[in-house]
Amino acid sequence: MSVDGTGTERGDGGADEPGWDVDPDDESGVAVVAAVGRQIKAWRESAGMRAGEFGAAIGYGEDLVYKVEGGRRIPRPEFLDRADEVLGAGGKLAAMKRDVAEVRYPKKIRELAKLEAQAVELSAYGSHNLHGLLQTEEYARALFGMRRPAFSQDEVERLVAARVARQSIFDRSPGPELSFVQEEVTLRRHLGGRMVLRRQLERLLEVGQLRNVEIQVMPTGRDDHAGMGGEMQVLKFRDGSAVGRSEGDFGSRPVSDPKHLRIVELRCGIIRAQALTPRESLAFIEQVLGET
Repeated sequence: MSVDGTGTERGDGGADEPGWDVDPDDESGVAVVAAVGRQIKAWRESAGMRAGEFGAAIGYGEDLVYKVEGGRRIPRPEFLDRADEVLGAGGKLAAMKRDVAEVRYPKKIRELAKLEAQAVELSAYGSHNLHGLLQTEEYARALFGMRRPAFSQDEVERLVAARVARQSIFDRSPGPELSFVQEEVTLRRHLGGRMVLRRQLERLLEVGQLRNVEIQVMPTGRDDHAGMGGEMQVLKFRDGSAVGRSEGDFGSRPVSDPKHLRIVELRCGIIRAQALTPRESLAFIEQVLGET
């Protein structure tokens, strides 16, 4: 079995076997995928089809059918659509796409995406990578691809898909207030190569034009810098509550205690004051783009 450039596996017959392995530590994900698998198996057996026959009918390998039915593989939407059509489920299997979509990404990322989807304000400082919400797909793929120990190609694609999905935050209406401060070095490091960086810088300029988004650059030459402890982020919600995280503080865990939040918010505020203004920052990014 091999993996192509899009992260889909190909069985011996050449048919795509899309989806991701289930994380055994993700209890909610395991339960959902197992339930979906049981439903598919019940419909297949009710239709009097063998696993191999069913797989051939929907265009996928027999091995994948057994994995999905056994709750060991998360099917992609097109698998459920084809299964629904072939088994005559009348939309009942296709309707499970929503349930599967909620568990298709790692649990930790799902929890972060849920917080971001509820936030009315986000403030973030990035010290060595661009913030995930700002990354292009190819930049994210290059970033995950260079991790050590190395991720499998399947896991890289799963993480990239999850990161891109989070960026739907920019499509919300009304949109949350988003503020990002990025170290200058994150704009100059050629992760993935020169052209990947160029397209990433173009994306920053595009996002930076949105009325609810502010992107600021922290120049390397600054004498005073409140962010030397590492990355940090604060999310605020409509009910007045908030959650923050500061690398190296409080065990690097998310915190909601007012005393801890005050420290993170204080640092974020000072960092914004020390960085270039949003207008100066966009001009700086344009300059870096011209030099890249």
